[in-house]
Amino acid sequence: MNSPLLWFRLAASVTLASCSVKLAAVADKTPEQVQAAYTVTKDVPYGTDREQTLDVYRSAEAPKRGAKNYTVVFLHGGGYYLSDKAKEERYIQPYLKKGVTVVNLNYRLKRGIPMATEDLTQALNFLAAHRDAYPLNLERVVLTGFSAGAHIGSLVAVTANDPTYPYPLAPGIRIAAVVNFSGPVGGLDVVENVFMNHPMPVMKEIGLALFPETTGYAPKEVTRKYEPLTYWDPQDPPFFIWQGGKDDQVPPVTFTEFVARLQQNHQKNTVLFVPEGNHSPSARELEEAYKQIFPFLDKK
Repeated sequence: MNSPLLWFRLAASVTLASCSVKLAAVADKTPEQVQAAYTVTKDVPYGTDREQTLDVYRSAEAPKRGAKNYTVVFLHGGGYYLSDKAKEERYIQPYLKKGVTVVNLNYRLKRGIPMATEDLTQALNFLAAHRDAYPLNLERVVLTGFSAGAHIGSLVAVTANDPTYPYPLAPGIRIAAVVNFSGPVGGLDVVENVFMNHPMPVMKEIGLALFPETTGYAPKEVTRKYEPLTYWDPQDPPFFIWQGGKDDQVPPVTFTEFVARLQQNHQKNTVLFVPEGNHSPSARELEEAYKQIFPFLDKK
């Protein structure tokens, strides 16, 4: 038999088998199976600040997934001011049930949007520099988050191909997709106004801390620098956006222009608008969202 031909057929068979894996079709693991499937390392420091830590959930079966061997990086919400990676694990559980590798990230709080945004780039570059300790597939990164965390992930994704952005990703890191739950993509001045005029004191504190280098409202030229809309172009990664029609923190109007651009390519991007949804999705809404997120990722 012609051995080169045999090798080609075997290689093609392996490639097709790897590419045929569909996350949506993978049965959810039980809690016991999740525990057995993962090597978990908690509170890994990726910077010098005590808040710069991450958790790594490394899946034993993920490398066998071929093109679907994603590394999902999740960032919590909280207005860049509150919360912690341990408080929003409901967003990473669906990935863990599918055997997907996950990184759950903390970032510096109460020091404004600019510093929080830098932390995601620093964390990804840390993982790239420590591949021996954390052998993750950084060529298939899915950035995801809720609220502030979703904004940070979206901004880093759309600036990855912009040579003028001052915080570049290390070579070998590729953003494959973004899953954004209620994260600002435009209109940060509108969001700032919502918080600054909120009757709850803590909400006003959040508003004042968004751009600490300014006094009062940040100028538009400052807020625009941190809006994903400013950098978006058709070569950016695919986006899945979950948006609540009754969101009182990130008003629907702030999504309008960004969503219009995404909807120019329905094959690439998915926008899940929930008319009765609030800022934070309910358990039922979250469950329904993941029924669309996995088919979205399966197309990438």
